[in-house]
Order: sequence, then C-alpha cells, then structure tokens
Amino acid sequence: MSTSAQIGVTGLAVMGRNLARNFARNGYTVALHNRTASRTHALVEEFGGEGDFIAAETAKEFVAALERPRRLVIMVKAGEPTDAVIQEFAPLLEPGDMIIDGGNAHFADTRRREHDLREKGIHFVGAGISGGEEGALHGPSIMPGGPVESYDSLGPMLEKISAKAADGTPCVTHVGPDGAGHFVKMVHNGIEYADMQLIGEAYQLLRDVAGYSPAQIADIFRTWNTGRLDSYLIEITAEVLSHVDAATGKPFVDVVQDQAEQKGTGRWTVQIALDLGVPVSGIAEAVFARSLSGHTELRESSRGLAGPKAEPMDESDAAAFADQVEQALYASKIVSYTQGFHEIAAGSAEYDWNVDLGAVSAIWRGGCIIRAAFLDRIRAAYDARADLPSLLSDETFAQEIGAAQDDWRAVLVAAVHQGVPTPGFAAALAYYDALRAERLPAALTQGQRDFFGAHTYRRTDREGSFHTMWGGDRAEVAG
Repeated sequence: MSTSAQIGVTGLAVMGRNLARNFARNGYTVALHNRTASRTHALVEEFGGEGDFIAAETAKEFVAALERPRRLVIMVKAGEPTDAVIQEFAPLLEPGDMIIDGGNAHFADTRRREHDLREKGIHFVGAGISGGEEGALHGPSIMPGGPVESYDSLGPMLEKISAKAADGTPCVTHVGPDGAGHFVKMVHNGIEYADMQLIGEAYQLLRDVAGYSPAQIADIFRTWNTGRLDSYLIEITAEVLSHVDAATGKPFVDVVQDQAEQKGTGRWTVQIALDLGVPVSGIAEAVFARSLSGHTELRESSRGLAGPKAEPMDESDAAAFADQVEQALYASKIVSYTQGFHEIAAGSAEYDWNVDLGAVSAIWRGGCIIRAAFLDRIRAAYDARADLPSLLSDETFAQEIGAAQDDWRAVLVAAVHQGVPTPGFAAALAYYDALRAERLPAALTQGQRDFFGAHTYRRTDREGSFHTMWGGDRAEVAG
C-alpha cells in the first residue's frame, strides 16, 4: 500500500464513499476522512480490496497523507457545512493545493469561496457531479469549474473516473472559471425537473385519456426508448411503471403518495433565470407542479370543483393518441433543453465564463440523469454554429418540432377537454408560439405601465423613449 495519496475525499456518506471507491478502482491511492472516524474505518474494512486507501482520523493526518499539489474533495451538505469544512482544512494547505467541492452548492457560494481561497493561493474547484450514487461509483458526468490551471492536474483523474459516452469520450470538461461548473450543474437539474414533469404528464394522459394500465404504459415507454426519446429517464420510467408492489399486488405507482419532493436546485434554476431575465417557463412549471403536489389540504378541499372527468378511449383511438403524445413529449422536451441552454448562455455572458455549449451537451451524454441520445445532435448543432441563438434555430430541430405541430396541439386540446392538467406541455407550446409570434401583447403592457407609472415606451417608427401625457388632451413627449 502506498504511503501517500493522489487524492483525498472527506465526507463519506453515500456519494462521497462511492466517489472514493471509484478513484481507488481506477488505480489511485485515496485518502479518506470523515467527521465520524468509524465511517472511515468501515469503508476501508468493507471495500479495502477494491484499491488503496489511507484512513485518516484527523484533518492534519488527512492533509499529510496527500501528495503535492494536494487534491482534497469535499462531499458534504451544501451551505454552512461546506464552509465549515473549508475553514477546517484551508489553514493546513499550501499555495497550489486545491479543494474540490463535489456537492450541489449554489454557484454564488462557489464564486465567493473561489475568490477568498484564490487570495491564499489555494485553487477552489466547484465540480457539479451528476449520476447519483451509482454514477459516483461507476462513472458520473462531471462539470468542474474554477481555475483552468487546476484542470491540468485534476482533469486527467476526473476523466478517468467519469462516465464515457458511446464514442468513448469522457463525460467531463473544464466548464469555466469560479462558479461555472456549479451553475451548469444547477441548470442540468432544472432541465431534469422539466423532463420528469413532461414524462409524468405523458403518463397521466396515457392512463386517464387513453385508458392504458401502468404495465401497458411501461411497454409504450420501452418502445419510445428505442427511438428518438432514447434516454435514461424514459428507461427508468418503464421500470417504475412495470413494478408491482409486493405487499398489495397493485401497481407500484398506485401505492405511492402523489407528492413529489425536491432538494432545491430546480428552484435555484428558476430564481436565477428571473435574475437574468431568461424565460424558463417549462422548468418553472415543473417546480410549481411539485410544490402543488405537496399542498394536500388545498388539493383535498378543491376536489369537488366543477370540471370534466377523463373518459378512456377505445382501443384504436388510444393507439393513435399514444403516437400523438410521443410527438408532444418530444417537442416539449426540445423546448425544455432550449430554455436550459439559453440560461447557461445568459449566465456565461453575465459572469464572463465563456461556456462552450457544445462541450456541455457532450458531457451530458453519459453518466448524468438527463443523458439522452439526442444530446449528440445538440452537440452537433452547437459545434456547427457556436453562436446559435436557440436550439429552435437549428434546421433539424426546427423541422422536427414543425412536424409535431398538429399532434402537439391536439394533445393539449384533449387534455383541456378532459380536464387533465398538463402545465409542462402547455408552457412549452406557449413559449414556442410566443417566439414565432409577429407581435406580442407586451406593447399593451408597456402602454399600461406608461399610463399608471410614466415608465415610458419605445416606438416602432423612430428612435428614443417616449411618454404620453394621459388625460383629456393627450400629448406625447420624449422620455
């Protein structure tokens, strides 16, 4: 066993433990540390045969076990716990050493930490890691930010432990300075929220309108997973829908309370989008749908409200409707990714990160929760045109979403007619129609703002800002 470690992991809950094992399995000696020393020794005892580990009980022992430049991975809860760990270890490090935060930190915290540690000569890397506990062990998608020079030392190690795309490319890249990595991971999770909401709406339409059972819907999703919707989320959806509860013999989805929880990254995505002025309506609707699901008393008190009840179709109509739902799901999915990449581009411009959107889509092809076959095409779109204003500006995506038009709209008509809530599908279509509209009612909105607040407006026929003196004898004056 080596007496020095190439990398260390502190915080050995499930994600930290599996990430440490991943490094060890790939030939690195890994120093281990946890606030509770028994967890450190338990990992070595149970998994010591997978590679070389050095167990450390104190912060000083942990740092002493690391070779220079020291690479110290933090896998603790975001917020104050992360700050506490940094405050514990930073005084023990030297210029050139690096701290890597692999948690779901808010990118603004990462920017602050990177700035503070930079003044001490310590490199701080905010690394978004996606893939859950299985990904951490077998190969996640990794989104590191921070100083580019830190990637020279850290990058090859991350590339070795990361997931590999179908073409063998490691699913990791240096995203950009300071908080860029955690920002991109945040938006990844926002897209994940939207993707899951759209899949849920497709399921409810197939069940309540088409009349299919969960097992039948599982088969439909398996079929979809062989085509353009091929993705991890579609794959696991089929597994969940086909699962039968052992205790009751009922479909698993029928014994689970319909209250979806969230950890916060979806909310962050929407909050930051508001700050940046970027419309991410699909992601927002997904966040609000989870929130609404948890308001059980409100929902219970409202179940008697007037409205239609879904009436299942006959077999032939159901099959045709399922094909329409596939079109609506795919078109809405394109819109969700369009909004997510727009937010990344806006954040990159705001913070001067120069994020490569093609590279981001490439590292999402494996390991992460939203991995999907069509990410190859997103990468190709941005590689062909780095300044692509929107995924909807890409000819191929524009053609596909155009071909989905009639079915997309028909699905929403059916949903409204039968009283099935589809906020994700509806928001996606509304966004699409707003982009293609010749004129928006924002002109009226601006007129109203000028009326009650003298906020001024701009004209279509001349330059400058203007204000109308509203009243009996209206006059227009330059703002």
